[in-house]
Amino acid sequence: MLRALIFDFDGLILDTETPEVRAWEAMYEAYGHKMDPDWVAYQIGRGAEQIAERPVDKLAALVPGLDADEVEKEYRARRMTAILAEPIRPGVEKLLKEAERLSLKLAVASSSKHEWVDSHLTRLGLIGYFEAICCADDVERAKPFPDLYELAQSELGIRARETVALEDSPNGIQSAVDAGLKVVAVPNEVTRNLDLSKATSRYESMEEVTITRLQRLCP
Repeated sequence: MLRALIFDFDGLILDTETPEVRAWEAMYEAYGHKMDPDWVAYQIGRGAEQIAERPVDKLAALVPGLDADEVEKEYRARRMTAILAEPIRPGVEKLLKEAERLSLKLAVASSSKHEWVDSHLTRLGLIGYFEAICCADDVERAKPFPDLYELAQSELGIRARETVALEDSPNGIQSAVDAGLKVVAVPNEVTRNLDLSKATSRYESMEEVTITRLQRLCP
C-alpha cells in the first residue's frame, strides 16, 4: 500500500536545472566555445561534492587568462534571474494537495543544501506540505548514492515498499533505486533526452502523475 512520496527538488518541483544549463551555455558561447553535453548527464542531480570538475574550471582550461571568479559571478546572476521567473512545475501542487488529503507522508530528498531548498520551498508556499526535508548537508554522500532516500524513509518512518520516489535525472533515479524504492521519472527540458531507463515508470509532465497511478506501484 502506498503510504509516502519522496520528491526530488531541483528540476522536479521547480525547474532550476534548465536555467542552470542555459546560463552556462551562454557563458561558454560568450567565449567562443560550446559546453560539453555529456557534462549535463554527468552532473544533473549530483551533490556538489560528487562533481569532479566545475563548468567554470572546464571553461578556464579552454580560455587562457579567464577570470573564473567574474565568470562564476555572471553565471550565478543569469541563473538566479531565470530561476526566480520559473513557476512551480505544472501538476506539482495538485499532486501535493491530493496526497495531503489522503494523509500520505511527504518528504523531499535533494542533493542541494538546505539554504537553497528551504528558501525556495518557502518562497513558493510549499514547505508546509513536507514532513521531512533531507538535503546534501544532512548526509555524507548525496546522489547518486542512496543516503538521502534512506534518510527520508527513516524520518518518515515508512518502509521502502510503501514509498514512491519522484525524480527527473539519472543520478536521482539511481539514488532512489539503490535505496530500494519504486521511482517515477518526470524529466524536464534538459533531462528529457538522458537515460532514465532505471525508473519504474515515466511521465512527460507532472500533470500526468496521479495518486491512482502511484498507488498501482505499491499494491
